[in-house]
Amino acid sequence: MIRFLTLLCGLVCGLPARVLGCAACFGQSDSSMANGLNAGMLVLLGFVLVFWALFGSFFVFLVRRGRQVNGAVPGDQNDPQHN
Repeated sequence: MIRFLTLLCGLVCGLPARVLGCAACFGQSDSSMANGLNAGMLVLLGFVLVFWALFGSFFVFLVRRGRQVNGAVPGDQNDPQHN
């Protein structure tokens, strides 16, 4: 396993620098590849924003549901179903 990792590191370090760069680092910033890269970043940012919005709305849901209970906790002395 160590030999494989050493070989892999040697291959990656031996590659020319132009192979490791993308349109943002090397090349034309107005090419179609750079435009696609920018669009992809915006889509991924959109997914992250939607996730955080849903995550926050879940806690808003929990707070609203907790207020509907009016303080009655299952198994509590004030619970109407308590024997």
